Amino acid sequence: MNKACLTIGFLLSFLNSSMAQGNKSDKLIIYQIFTRIFSNENTNNKFYGSLEENGVGKFNDINTNALKSLKNLGVSHVWYTGIIEHATMTDYAAFGIQKDHPQVVKGRAGSPYAIKDYYDVDPDLAEEVPNRMKEFEALIARTHKNDLKVIIDFVPNHLAREYKSDAKPKGVEDFGESDDKTKKFDRDNNFYYLANSQFQVPQEWETPIPFDKDYQENPAKVTGNDVFSAEPSINDWFETVKLNYGVDYENGRSGHFDPIPDTWLKMRDILLYWSDKGVDAFRCDMAQMVPVEFWEWCIREVKTAYPEVIFIAEIYETALYRDYIFKGDFDYLYDKVGLYDALRRLMEGHGDANDITKVWQEESGDFANHMLRFLENHDEHRITADQFAGKAEIGIPAMALSAFLHDGPLMLYYGQELGIKPSGPEGFQGDDGRNTIFDYWGLDEMTKWNNNGKWNTSKLSKEQKDLRKSYQQINEFATKNEAISHGKFFDLQYFNKDNENYNDSKVYSFLRYSENQKLLLVFNFDLNNECNFDLAIPELAFDMMGLERDRVNYKRLNARQKTGLLNIALKPNSYLVLEFK
Repeated sequence: MNKACLTIGFLLSFLNSSMAQGNKSDKLIIYQIFTRIFSNENTNNKFYGSLEENGVGKFNDINTNALKSLKNLGVSHVWYTGIIEHATMTDYAAFGIQKDHPQVVKGRAGSPYAIKDYYDVDPDLAEEVPNRMKEFEALIARTHKNDLKVIIDFVPNHLAREYKSDAKPKGVEDFGESDDKTKKFDRDNNFYYLANSQFQVPQEWETPIPFDKDYQENPAKVTGNDVFSAEPSINDWFETVKLNYGVDYENGRSGHFDPIPDTWLKMRDILLYWSDKGVDAFRCDMAQMVPVEFWEWCIREVKTAYPEVIFIAEIYETALYRDYIFKGDFDYLYDKVGLYDALRRLMEGHGDANDITKVWQEESGDFANHMLRFLENHDEHRITADQFAGKAEIGIPAMALSAFLHDGPLMLYYGQELGIKPSGPEGFQGDDGRNTIFDYWGLDEMTKWNNNGKWNTSKLSKEQKDLRKSYQQINEFATKNEAISHGKFFDLQYFNKDNENYNDSKVYSFLRYSENQKLLLVFNFDLNNECNFDLAIPELAFDMMGLERDRVNYKRLNARQKTGLLNIALKPNSYLVLEFK
């Protein structure tokens, strides 16, 4: 090789040969499974199709082969999405489960974030509905046996409009059971009420199944996304009800937290219930909509009993990050507003690589390792979607940077590594660049990987196998090289702004280093143009890494090395990693 340009396969294989393992780090690799669709082999895909027409994945389908395949991908934690029982248009009344009114359910299957029973699991996912909890407990055990940890959703801010637990432990009271409905706000009410108001279902909502009578709710309860009106819109979370944590929103958002509100106690007990079943972590939906004082109290309560349980917050207000980490005691927060948004702009061809510097400047020092990085999840567009990058391979450098920039965890969404592309409207969600979370559906890419329960790659295309291999290499490299998993960071952007041919709006470079390993990482986010430049690495960087610049060799690289400069050549949308020796 006569240039500092290495292909990803060669690059990672040579560095893996010199992996330096270190102590425990925050470099978790989380794989989000949308459980209902993940293992469904029925690809009939009728618009608004029923369970019988479109099929549904089951707990039992996620067998040892599936879990071994995830482990081979480099995964450490599996986030099973949509586990806790939620409102649905599918009728399970024959099994003692209250039927839901279709006017307050989104999609045939229903939203997994409209919880109907915090103490039960979704009957859709069971082979035998009466044994649904045992089947989930078996999945937990199977996941642990394959050296993987279990994450489930905890949805604290809102629940289904017709919440009714048929599986709650003896002595547990349902939400709202003892509420004083004459009061808009009371510290020990579980809900907020709109006196003398009848809830109105959005007029635009036409359910795909018939019903006899309109849904009745009087007095109306406040809708989940803080809509203090009896008439939410179709774009609101109209199928849910906001929970009351002792915050009086109509009187300056004043907090009434002493004595402890009833909702706090109920939610703590729910978390303890699932922790006792072996759940290792909770992804807390819209955590920022619940007062940080609750998290400060509750997480410590849970961790007193289960010290190893991990809490991940979905949060988008950057001004709240430090509070929710250092006061609320969350282990990790979504890094959507920071790194995701910066990388997305680059992947779409209109971003600026200097925004990555701004991200680490805001996060480094006290909480960078608390940020969970990702490029896909159930809320965001698929990388392949026309609304995003359009091609799966565009995501590889951005995913590598997400994994390598700092110590914190990385997340993949199911099928991201196969290049799943949304194909159009699938039900309530419409044609929005995402795969449905509201309806029964099947995906060809997942069916090929499933391969009748073998969960192997034999039916995947060459492009899919290559893509999956790239993700596997990123995951393994991030976790098995100590400079990445818990090393220090040095940004090189500032030192190269005046370098000829260094396009700092499209090129990003940095160092990661530990006592035993020193790495240089360079990314070219230009989707169309190669880059070729002399990279400046300042004396300060060598000093901080404990190296003498004049004695450094660039391992397995025959590059032109000038004084303090290293010639770098990169193809469009690519990256390289070099090791100093």
